[in-house]
Amino acid sequence: MAEGTGGSANRSIQAQVIAEMRGRIISGEIDPGDPLSELALAEEFGVSRTPVREALKQLQTEGLVEIRPRVGTFVTTPSRREITELFEMKELLEGAAARLLAQRGRVPEIDRLQENLREADAAVARDDHERYAELVGEFHDLLITGADNHKLEAHYRTLMNQLAYSRLVKTSLSQPGRPLQSDREHHLVVELIVEKDGDSAEQVMREHVRASRRALMAGLPTPGSQPSTGTAGA
Repeated sequence: MAEGTGGSANRSIQAQVIAEMRGRIISGEIDPGDPLSELALAEEFGVSRTPVREALKQLQTEGLVEIRPRVGTFVTTPSRREITELFEMKELLEGAAARLLAQRGRVPEIDRLQENLREADAAVARDDHERYAELVGEFHDLLITGADNHKLEAHYRTLMNQLAYSRLVKTSLSQPGRPLQSDREHHLVVELIVEKDGDSAEQVMREHVRASRRALMAGLPTPGSQPSTGTAGA
């Protein structure tokens, strides 16, 4: 019994380390390419190196860190190709979510999306990019939850973790005129969802994701250049 309890405690500690480190990476608190020290993390969390090592293995499986044998562990730096491929999947999933939500009728997520748009309009009007970036994240999250498809949502969450999307939103929004255009695109998607036009909602949502990707790519440093101060896309 004691052994089982110990094993359960170790799993709980490991889960806590995973959740904390995942949050730091996705939020941008830890930058792409930064090294991660097992020893330093074990000391910080007050645990042995074993749960930290297992946590890092899990984060590698999720695509958030890269473990290089005899070199070290580093936060993953997605290549431009990887970002493109992830956005292609994002386009498919969010397009499908818009279609599914349009088919559901007047569900609570639609009211919340409309409130999100009102707040977003105000944020854009006062040129508050920080707040608008938060509302962009909320908009896409409401779209996915409103689709009410657990399998789609599970794939989407994994995808967004690999993109570290919170870290990326500001880069595309740093492009001139992008916040206003993004806000307009969100309005059109919601209008089509309210009209229960699933085909058009999917098409416009996919076009929106493609526009976001273009803005993001324009804001990313080109290979060999110094990274920009912005972190990225809406």
